[in-house]
Amino acid sequence: MRSFHIMKEQKVKQRIAKLRQQIEDLRYRYHVLDDPLVTDDIYESLTRELAALERAHPEFIDPNSPTSRVAGRPLDKFVKVRHDVRMTSLSDVFSLQELEAWDKRNRKLLPGGVNFDYFCELKLDGLSVSLIYEQGNFVRGSTRGDGLVGEDITQNLRTIQAIPLKLRPPFPEFLEVRGEGIMSKKVLRELNKKYEAKGKPLLANTRNAAAGSLRQLDPKLTAERNLDFFAWDIAQIKALDKRQKVTVKTHSEKHQLLRRLGFKVDSRERVCKSLEEVESFIDEIGKIRANLSYGTDGVVVSVDDLDLQSRLGIVGKAPRYMAAFKYPAERATTVIKDIKFNVGRTGVLTPLATFEPTLVAGSTISKATLHNIDQINRLDVRVGDTVVIQKAGDVIPEVVEVLPKMRTGREKKVQVPKFCPVCGAKVEQRSTGGKQETSVAFYCTNPKCPAKNRRFMQHFVNVLEIYTVGPKILDRFQEEGLISDAADIFVLKKTDIEGLERFGEKSAENIIKSILDHKQVTLARFIYALGILHVGEQTADDLAQAFGSIDRLMSASLEEINHIENIGDVVAKSVYDFFHKKENIKFVEKLMKNGVRVHHEQKRAGKLTGKMFVITGTLESMSRDEAKAKIKQLGGKVSGSVSKLTSYVVAGSDAGSKYDKAQKFGIKILDEGTFLDLIK
Repeated sequence: MRSFHIMKEQKVKQRIAKLRQQIEDLRYRYHVLDDPLVTDDIYESLTRELAALERAHPEFIDPNSPTSRVAGRPLDKFVKVRHDVRMTSLSDVFSLQELEAWDKRNRKLLPGGVNFDYFCELKLDGLSVSLIYEQGNFVRGSTRGDGLVGEDITQNLRTIQAIPLKLRPPFPEFLEVRGEGIMSKKVLRELNKKYEAKGKPLLANTRNAAAGSLRQLDPKLTAERNLDFFAWDIAQIKALDKRQKVTVKTHSEKHQLLRRLGFKVDSRERVCKSLEEVESFIDEIGKIRANLSYGTDGVVVSVDDLDLQSRLGIVGKAPRYMAAFKYPAERATTVIKDIKFNVGRTGVLTPLATFEPTLVAGSTISKATLHNIDQINRLDVRVGDTVVIQKAGDVIPEVVEVLPKMRTGREKKVQVPKFCPVCGAKVEQRSTGGKQETSVAFYCTNPKCPAKNRRFMQHFVNVLEIYTVGPKILDRFQEEGLISDAADIFVLKKTDIEGLERFGEKSAENIIKSILDHKQVTLARFIYALGILHVGEQTADDLAQAFGSIDRLMSASLEEINHIENIGDVVAKSVYDFFHKKENIKFVEKLMKNGVRVHHEQKRAGKLTGKMFVITGTLESMSRDEAKAKIKQLGGKVSGSVSKLTSYVVAGSDAGSKYDKAQKFGIKILDEGTFLDLIK
């Protein structure tokens, strides 16, 4: 038992050492070299894991651990500056529950019954700096550095128009202001467009761009970056003489004074009387932050009263009276426990990684797709690896990166199964790409594999929008012998369902009504619902436009299908082969016999004919489906990915990688207003 305990301690110690090494490496690259390898979400995820392990195992605490320091050391190429008042870091909270716990801790430390206000402001994405003013004149500016010693970047800061070189009178004798040097999203896009045209490396994001700009040796280069500045605190203030009093009693009053002295202070701030008002402010900012002209990843919440701040004090690297609420991360790190293979509706085997439940983008997940064996080989993913997982919006969680420096030597390479994990049939690799592409997919060779049939039925009812019939209900219908394939759904009767356990008369009515309401279907949707290999929503629409009816498509030659624009050899052969297999022909005929009616496709022509659109982000005035329908109604086409064939990218809020790819290809990007004008 003792040896097991020692072995467990050794594994924990080894994990802590690996985390410290990785975090220090990332911190050095980010803060000192301005060359980030990963996003802040990944850095924070690793740091949180290390802090949790150190709390659980205090015997391994080290004063030089990354959790015990504030930020990076200054670069040797700049003159070092010592801060009279330490520039502290902030304690992060990642949920409303953590915020409430922070509040409870503070209340326990204050006299019973003390009431106080909170002050909320945005946590800006930039470089924190200190500005020193003497007799109203700007005399020195420096970076945070390690909190005690920073870098003198006075000449670079003087190039920022938002920083006053002289304070507006009446001003104090001595003033130290803390704030954020930032780059707006618009400036970043404009600079990257210029850099791309010149073949220069692109700037990663607004935070890194601001930090790199302020650390330029030549102030002219900083001036070209068109940086901005927001003040958010006063660290020191001294009156002109002893008779003059500076009466600032709250953090919110500091902001008012900063504005009066001529500083730019962000207008999105609020004094809150309760924690409920704080949470409301956080929710409001969360809804609009993607549309702000500058980057922000959270809200800073403070006890507003300065006297209470003094009572609460500072612990280690962070003040007790202040916390940064961070919005859900899009990325996080975790350790892969196992990699299994699922069988999809077309028979393709998809690797799925499982891991301990991990919080990403506001939800806790324990599984993430690895897409295919090519992705596994490219990333060199192994069981036991520490990996980066990503979940943006409604996208399925995926593994996007491996952290090889976290390996212990016990990781296991992934082997593709030789036999189907569901039915035991042989697994084989097939060609899935065009003439110059090699297959990366492995398939179950059994056409009657139960997993394929189950997944196909789920796909079929989802495409036809029969949402009352979910996966569990389909399974139940199969188990009871009510259906053997998707066509059987359309002859179900209310009496078939209401007699089943846990199904009542009302639920049976709702299911039958939904089925009947979706017996009429467009040709494009019908083709997509058939689950033909390589045929997605856009290809189905192309086929529907080209042939007009299901009969014409079923009788089309390979040459006719191949002749359609955007359809290559592999896709054409897949479509042709599908409609020349007896079981598929029988299935289509059975659907028709059971009452499914497929509307003939009308040739579309309009102002958008010949134009290909890609939609990214969230549109406020309509859903994506409504936008797609409008584009198609006007003769245009919609694709799920950006390519050189794309005519326009429509960018809503929270636009992701498709926006960046459009910039790379020089494709015209439409904001929502311009798009609405186009489709009028």
